[in-house]
Amino acid sequence: MDLLNFRFETDADGVALLTWDMAGRSMNVITPQVIDELEKVIDHVAADSAIKGCVITSGKETFSGGADLSMLQTAAADYQRARREKGEEEAARLFFEASRRLSLVYRKLETCGKPFAAAINGLCLGGAFELALACHYRVVADEDKARVGLPEIKVGLFPGAGGTQRVARLMHTGDALQMLFKGEQIRPKAAKTMNLAHEVAPLGEIIGKAKAIIAGGAKGVAPWDENTFKLPSGKVFSPGGMMVWPAANAIYRRETHDNYPAAKAILHSVYEGLQLPMDLALRVESRWFAKILRSPEAAAMIRTLFVSMGELNKGARRPAHVSAAAIKKVGVLGAGFMGAGIAYVTAGAGVEVVLIDRDQASADKGKAFCEQLISSQVLKGRAKTADKEALLGRIKTSADYNDLAGSDLVIEAVFEDRAIKADATRKARLAIGPNAIFASNTSTLPITSLAEAYAEPEQFVGIHFFSPVEKMLLVEVIRGEKTGDRALAVALDYVRAIKKTPIVVNDSRGFFANRCVGAFIREGHIMLLEGAPPALIENVAKMAGMPVGPLALNDEVALDLALKILEATKQDLGAEAVDPNQLRLLKAMVEDHGRLGRKNGKGFYDYPSQGPKSLWLGLAAFQPTKLDPDRIDVAEFKRRFLVAQALEAARAVEEGIVTDPREADVGSIIGFGFAPFTGGVLSYIDGIGAANFVVLCDRLQQKYGHRFAPPQILIDMAKAHETFYGRFAGETRRVA
Repeated sequence: MDLLNFRFETDADGVALLTWDMAGRSMNVITPQVIDELEKVIDHVAADSAIKGCVITSGKETFSGGADLSMLQTAAADYQRARREKGEEEAARLFFEASRRLSLVYRKLETCGKPFAAAINGLCLGGAFELALACHYRVVADEDKARVGLPEIKVGLFPGAGGTQRVARLMHTGDALQMLFKGEQIRPKAAKTMNLAHEVAPLGEIIGKAKAIIAGGAKGVAPWDENTFKLPSGKVFSPGGMMVWPAANAIYRRETHDNYPAAKAILHSVYEGLQLPMDLALRVESRWFAKILRSPEAAAMIRTLFVSMGELNKGARRPAHVSAAAIKKVGVLGAGFMGAGIAYVTAGAGVEVVLIDRDQASADKGKAFCEQLISSQVLKGRAKTADKEALLGRIKTSADYNDLAGSDLVIEAVFEDRAIKADATRKARLAIGPNAIFASNTSTLPITSLAEAYAEPEQFVGIHFFSPVEKMLLVEVIRGEKTGDRALAVALDYVRAIKKTPIVVNDSRGFFANRCVGAFIREGHIMLLEGAPPALIENVAKMAGMPVGPLALNDEVALDLALKILEATKQDLGAEAVDPNQLRLLKAMVEDHGRLGRKNGKGFYDYPSQGPKSLWLGLAAFQPTKLDPDRIDVAEFKRRFLVAQALEAARAVEEGIVTDPREADVGSIIGFGFAPFTGGVLSYIDGIGAANFVVLCDRLQQKYGHRFAPPQILIDMAKAHETFYGRFAGETRRVA
């Protein structure tokens, strides 16, 4: 056989081995050519009487991450072209047949009459795991890197190559739905417990184990194709089934607020498919898959969370002419919550860290926090004792700035005070070499002004982490007026080394993310002062797609910090730069009531030592007029939350703070949880259309005030019928 992506061989026992090993790629991915070659192999195995069966494995360190989602983008474009040329009906038919091609090939494998076994090493996700599920036997390597799963829901899709039907026939329906909704990666032993794998074996033995299964006379028949097969949870219309579906529908509503068509399609596919024979069930799944592939939510999420995020992670904004930096030692100034978190993720990436604070005890306290974090990972089985010892061994604590000598990068994470930061910066500069890069982890203070305390401002850059550092994926890399390309490149290399996603923003107060977050929180404050029930405010924000409500988020950020930022903004930019009512609310909360947020157990919520948090009853005192909750326009409240953030993002683009829509969209979703189904703040505007968005802003401005006034860039885009991705196409195509 003429194969480019696989190697095929047959041993003396008549067992074939198909090794997936795509040339020029670090990981195997499913492409149209891969599908064609796989079908060719299936036909060959089925036709050759000398072959007993076939083992499928990978020639790379990992099995496969699944389909190349850009292939799906191409399919959507082909549909639109066929629609224009051949009409809706014919275009839909062609799209459906194309979208189920992989499902049909997997079903051919499953029913060809010969047994197939998957020998899985490393990651096996998405369409690749659907291939493994179509195989009659699955052996997974017992190694730390091995994971299986169906994560399609995270990019607005669902498993459309048989995943919903096979998983729902391998485990109880409730467990299957939970797995499909969460899209989590599953470890080998858990996969075996869940009936997703037949065996877990050492890496060096998986192929031998899989071959032995086939050589021993394994059947090439899937359980659901046996006459004796029974569904794990019984029939859908049975007492057991009726215990599952009402609850599943309620959970879907609670978790998605009907914002994610793919999640609803999972419910439909499993519910309908379990009532049908396998071939018809797969056809139902394919119908839903074709529908979801054409949804605006899937298109937006694939573009932002797969394509754009992948490009940014690979260095789309890195200056191409600067050589890659070998970062071996990093200094961290300040061993508080943020500094300790930075030290933890840096040491976790295999880099030596010097953690500096005002005295040894304070520095040691920061390292103790790192020990708590890694100990938690060990207890959860996500790390080993040896990993803990190695990580802690890479962190040196000190109160002596001279220990920073030899650092390739120093990150300042001291208190958010200009004088304190300047003092730490000067001390560090005396201890480090002239070629070291210095970064400030500031959340609000402009980088250009902070760089004045550094002798070489071209080597000064902002690296803004989000809290908690160990969990948040986003890092803002801020370019000051004098920041050089080498400083930017080193910062991006460092962010990549610690496995975070960077966005590059130009210098300004609040940069990008905090400006949008501030607009979201402010809108919640204003709604509260308007008399809206606090619980309704919080719930409507989540209905709009935000992970938490604005009042809860403000508690996490800290009310005294929010107050400090407002007061500093007023002092620097004038009284008109802040909302006076919001300022009065925060001053009353902090100064009159001593409510600082979660950190002191009382903010907009009360945080008892035992039990869940609850909204503070005293908030009623801030509402001289109370709105009737039954007369509140919930849809308009949802729009206010999203439009307020999107407007701030558009202003950031207009001001040149953000220059690439990919960064605004990726940053908004992974940085502050902006409704993922929209594709991000700028995709939200593009999805509505600039002209329609301006009309919406004008209506909200007339009703609620000048904060909803559309900036000139949106007015111009509306007149020219432009989108952000069209206007900045040169940036989105540029990948260094």
